Amino acid sequence: MFQTLYNYFWWDRLWLPGNLTWDDVQGLDDQVYSKAAHLYYTIPLSFVFLIVRHFFEIYVATPLAGLLNVKDKTRLKASPNPVLEKFYSTSCKHPKQAAVEALSKKSGCTPRQVERWFRRRRNQDRPSLLKKFREASWRFTFYLIAFIAGMAVIVDKPWFYNVEEVWDDYPNQALLPSQYWYYMTELSFYLSLLFSVASDVKRKDFKEQVIHHVATIVLISFSWFTNYIRAGTLIMALHDASDYLLESAKMFNYAGWKNTCNSIFIVFAVVFIITRLIILPFWILHCTMISPLKVYRPFFGYYFFNSMMVILQCLHVFWAYLIIRMAQKFITGKIVEDERSDRDETDYSVEEDEKAVAADTVPSAGTKNGPLANGHPVLNNNHQKVE
Repeated sequence: MFQTLYNYFWWDRLWLPGNLTWDDVQGLDDQVYSKAAHLYYTIPLSFVFLIVRHFFEIYVATPLAGLLNVKDKTRLKASPNPVLEKFYSTSCKHPKQAAVEALSKKSGCTPRQVERWFRRRRNQDRPSLLKKFREASWRFTFYLIAFIAGMAVIVDKPWFYNVEEVWDDYPNQALLPSQYWYYMTELSFYLSLLFSVASDVKRKDFKEQVIHHVATIVLISFSWFTNYIRAGTLIMALHDASDYLLESAKMFNYAGWKNTCNSIFIVFAVVFIITRLIILPFWILHCTMISPLKVYRPFFGYYFFNSMMVILQCLHVFWAYLIIRMAQKFITGKIVEDERSDRDETDYSVEEDEKAVAADTVPSAGTKNGPLANGHPVLNNNHQKVE
């Protein structure tokens, strides 16, 4: 059964044009061509990326955070309360009014104290500023190096200036060493992001980010074993062109350099719109959807590849909408919250909690008016523009 499924999966009529077989894609004996087996190497390489990231965050990103004076804000902690903690862990982190009333009776707290306890408890689970800075530093470093490397790989190629040449003499297009390493590095990195997604900072577009990672991995893998290497290198370089700008804006935001952050973000917004909403759909998508029809008739692999491309393009439109909203607020001078951030978790005011330290505190279970354990006033409320 396994062998039958394997044969159906790799059926050449499924992934290749009608006049081609897998032997045709492998090309001539004296030249090197992409092979599906090469992709197995990316799995151990992705774990190497995770190890490198770990040491980078400790020995590079953390000292850099110290130099830029990145400091975590002091957070008021929720006092120990087994009743509320059990509900928080097993039921809901945002209890409705009926649940608040019931918990008030069980814990001996007032409804207002219960609401404040849940706000502080949610805030405790939010990632620290240092964690966000280290994550942004790692991604900035990779995206910048990947963009420079990607441009070095494709800038001297004729299809960089004329995308129609992507299909010139397809599928007999030999694989260059630079293309091999560019592909292996990019795919390994995105696999590492998928493996670490559970521990990374979660934002409002968490689901969209997972879809993006999966679609990217599928696209890179598919383009590899069908020898869409030329189109693949163009697409990857195009994506890296704006990503490092966003990550650098985050770094300056966490360091408190608001003007620098805003300026970089405006540049990022312009580059993002040009690359993702103009070049990608009107040049690259045209190259993958229209130009191939001059070479071969449509087949399943053609529809599959372009479906993944359309999914990516829809995500780009979604993110462009959020980016334009933020850029508009930057230009008009309004206080901006990141549309993608986890800012909704910090849902209490500074004044409210400062007063709570002296007055309306949350008692532990079994007490009426016990002191707030481990509570400290929030020193300042940092309105983050980029998450």
